[in-house]
Amino acid sequence: MSFAATPAPADPRDPADPWIWLEDANGPRVMDWVKSHNATTEQRLESDPHYQPFYNDALAILGAKDRIPSPSFLNGQIYNFWQDEEHLRGIWRKTSLDEYRGGKPAWKTVLDIDALGKAEGKSWVYKGADCLEPEQRRCLISLSNGGEDAVEVREFDLASGTFVEGGFHIPRAKQGVTWEDADHLLVATEWTPGEVTTSGYPYVVKRVTRGRPFTEAVEVFRGEKSDVGMFPAVLHDGEGHTLKLITRAIDFFHQRSFVIAADGKMHELAIPQKVSVAGLVAGRVVFRLDEAWGDLPSGSVAAAPLTEVMQRPEGFSAKLAWNPGPREALEAVSATKGRLLVSILDNVNGRLLSLAPAAGGAWTTATLPLPDKLALRFGSAQTDGDRVFAWAEGFTTPSSLYLVDAAAATAQPVQSLPPRFDSKGLVVEQREAKSTDGTAIPYFLVHRKDMPLDGSTPVLLDAYGGFQVNSTPSYSGTIGKLWLERGGAFALANIRGGGEFGPAWHEAALKTKRQVAYDDFASVARDMIDRKITSPRRLGIVGGSNGGLLMGVEMTEFPELYSAVVIQVPLLDMIRISKIAAGTSWQGEYGDVYADPEARAFWLKKSPYHALRKGVKYPEPYIFTTTRDDRTGPQHARKFAARMEEMGLPYYFYENTEGGHGSGADIRQSAKTTALWLTYLTRKLMD
Repeated sequence: MSFAATPAPADPRDPADPWIWLEDANGPRVMDWVKSHNATTEQRLESDPHYQPFYNDALAILGAKDRIPSPSFLNGQIYNFWQDEEHLRGIWRKTSLDEYRGGKPAWKTVLDIDALGKAEGKSWVYKGADCLEPEQRRCLISLSNGGEDAVEVREFDLASGTFVEGGFHIPRAKQGVTWEDADHLLVATEWTPGEVTTSGYPYVVKRVTRGRPFTEAVEVFRGEKSDVGMFPAVLHDGEGHTLKLITRAIDFFHQRSFVIAADGKMHELAIPQKVSVAGLVAGRVVFRLDEAWGDLPSGSVAAAPLTEVMQRPEGFSAKLAWNPGPREALEAVSATKGRLLVSILDNVNGRLLSLAPAAGGAWTTATLPLPDKLALRFGSAQTDGDRVFAWAEGFTTPSSLYLVDAAAATAQPVQSLPPRFDSKGLVVEQREAKSTDGTAIPYFLVHRKDMPLDGSTPVLLDAYGGFQVNSTPSYSGTIGKLWLERGGAFALANIRGGGEFGPAWHEAALKTKRQVAYDDFASVARDMIDRKITSPRRLGIVGGSNGGLLMGVEMTEFPELYSAVVIQVPLLDMIRISKIAAGTSWQGEYGDVYADPEARAFWLKKSPYHALRKGVKYPEPYIFTTTRDDRTGPQHARKFAARMEEMGLPYYFYENTEGGHGSGADIRQSAKTTALWLTYLTRKLMD
């Protein structure tokens, strides 16, 4: 049964919005609507002859036994979290470094999430472990019900392989929990019902003591309900130094940083609000600069002695550690025992650096010997040594894992992923399109070497364009097998709003300046059409989260350019965004439509939910979300689909009942959602 033809009476939350009732997270009427629309999409797509082979291939790729087990240095061993057909929710397991490097490790299971969920009658999803330094024996395990961001935290003993009886146990919430020492935790959580920010995150940090009731936790710091949230952290370096830090997020990009002194008092660091503490190395506090700090330029990395930071938090000075070149951008900062690790982009190609502390606050820099023209990133690093894992991959280059000695600046290959698709005859190009204001927008294009320039090639164009997030090449076995191998091409656009060229690239598309990102994306599409690489008949687009918003705008503003639009876990109602899930937290990115008339005027025109018009020939979209998505929320996707149905506009809608802000809670769910949207694309662009 579908309720789309009978909208509810006027709702006091917004009388003009007949579909506001679909904002209820999982009420019976809403879930009946979801089930009805899921059934329609399943019937349409699962009956297609492409679907079952796609599902089988996707499941085989996602659950392949010859995947590279992602390694983590922990407690003198190598730990890995693993999912396959026998372990749908996964097992946490360990082996030795020598065995891991040998290629045939004898894994020992430490924690079985499937068994735990079955025993407790819960749909547990593993969300990570935080282990107490330096011994790394006691760990805080985060468990999510169905994949949502909210987690329950329990203390686990690696030596016994069991949860600690009477140990720390923090109830389910969107929260931040970290070890202060063996007997104390710093916890930011929803201490009393409703004690969260308007974004849904905690703003009160308390100290929880071992053996004492949770209700007796002592308050350490309190923010404001209007903040995004409070996030505690305790940083360690390999020399035994510790920095207790509380970050008060004002919005998504601005924060105030506070340190806890030895006497327990809080002191605010005198740093700009877009400068953040990024690590602790060899007694130096490392900072990431997303804005200028005195003479230190935006986009750089700086450091200051820990002793000075703690003695004069209101007036210490930092020195430059790394400064970007004209086409360079900082990706991430991490550390080994004695080295600062910096991953950067150079014209959207990866490079990994190892920095060593030198006299007078200086640093010496070595570029690590890893493959060129690929996406590179650091993995797990030793805290008691200078070895770190590193990953390399490209669109047609399967992921490879290296063991790096950051002190010696050497890298040894450990394992490479076997190819998941036939890449023979495929080439990868980096091109540029000119946007409407003349800005050059880079994009990658993966296509057959013999591709005809007659507009007949089906192309899938992807982008994100927000939150200073970088879009870089990645190896996707499912895209390769189900799309590229079948004659499709794939493009990835580095539009403004991302961080591919530093903070300025992001800030160019902030708030009401966002139109440039939408124009950038359309310009890349037009560039491929003008070059006869593809045509509107053969061009499809895909994006998730903020990229889902991008897809919604492209569909409503430039419908003539595309024949297929895949909208995943999206934001689409930009007027009620702050009323849905964690939407308030992103006002630093999109603006506040309730407090800023300019922002409201902009989004009333651009919000995809409001931009839909009856009678317009839009491409028929595939709209995907999950019930357990407590980040963007499934409400956006539901309301957009309902409005399309109200207007008599065709669409596909599918809502997975688990999975959080992703494709699924296990590999079978992910295989199904992958097969559905790639079947849709094949029907629209290839058949």
